[in-house]
Amino acid sequence: MTTFADMIENITPEIYESLKLAVEIGKWSDGRKLTQEQKELSLQAVIAWEAQNLPEEQRTGYMGPQECSSKSVPVANILFKSDAIH
Repeated sequence: MTTFADMIENITPEIYESLKLAVEIGKWSDGRKLTQEQKELSLQAVIAWEAQNLPEEQRTGYMGPQECSSKSVPVANILFKSDAIH
């Protein structure tokens, strides 16, 4: 029996592109809809293939180095106000 890892190693760039498109549009190239199980397994295969074959910044879901946008907005300290009555 072939393992999932063995199958990933046998995916060609063309098969990868086909799987990725199928997941994106929810259909195989012949127009048949993917089942939920096919979507899940195909997405797992795409992610696993990318992990072995693409640099991190080209992988599905890559966000890049980012700072939380809330860091740029000053936040008032409501717990310890300097004008609090003691």
